[in-house]
Amino acid sequence: MSTAEHPNTQTAPATLPPNVITLPQTAQLEALYTIIRDKNTPSDRIIRLLVEEGLNHLPVIPKSVETPTGATYEGVAFEGRICGVSILRAGEAMEAGLRDVCRSVRLGKILIQRDEETGLPKLYYAKLPEDVASRYVLLLDPMLATGGSAIKAVEVLKEHKVPEERIIFLNLISCPEGIRKFCETFPKCRLITGWIDKGLNEKRYIIPGLGDFGERRYTI
Repeated sequence: MSTAEHPNTQTAPATLPPNVITLPQTAQLEALYTIIRDKNTPSDRIIRLLVEEGLNHLPVIPKSVETPTGATYEGVAFEGRICGVSILRAGEAMEAGLRDVCRSVRLGKILIQRDEETGLPKLYYAKLPEDVASRYVLLLDPMLATGGSAIKAVEVLKEHKVPEERIIFLNLISCPEGIRKFCETFPKCRLITGWIDKGLNEKRYIIPGLGDFGERRYTI
C-alpha cells in the first residue's frame, strides 16, 4: 500500500481550539504510534518530535554570527529560557526524550493524584526551579484523558507566577473530551499533541490508547 493510499486512523474533530497543535499526520508517525501502542515496545522517538515541535513555538530574536568562512549570518536565537515539568509519574517517562533534545534543561516535578474523598485531582508534591516564573515551561504528560491532572498542574504553575501563555503542554495521545476541557480552562496555553484518539470508555480510559504509559515505561 502506498502512503497516498494509507488510511489515517486519527480522530479528527470538526474543529480544534486555536491553541491546539498536532504533529503532521504522516504514515511514518502512525507507524511509530503502532510501535508504542504495542504492549511490548516503549519508544522515545515521538517524545523527541513533540519537544522539537514545542521549541518551534518559542519566541525568537535576531542574532548575528560569524561562520567558519568569515561571513556574517543573520539568524535567530531563542528569547528566554525553558524548563521541563513532568506530571508524575507517567510524565517522568518523557524526561529522557526532552533531555535528548535539550541536554542541559532544568526539570521540575509535580505529583497529582485523585482525592479519595472528593474524587478531584489533589496536589501532593511540587518541586520546581526557583526561577520557574521567568522561564517557558514544557509541561510533560503522555496522556490527556479527562484533563483533570493537566488542569491542576497548570494551576500549580500559575500559583508559582508562571504566565499562562508561557506554558506549552506536550502529550503523546489525547482525546476530544480532554482537549475541550483543557482548552476551555486555559485558552492561552498551547497544547501540542501527537495523536487524537476516539474518546473515553466507561472507565475514563482513552480508546484505543496505549495503557498506563508510566507503568509500561518502568516495567517493560
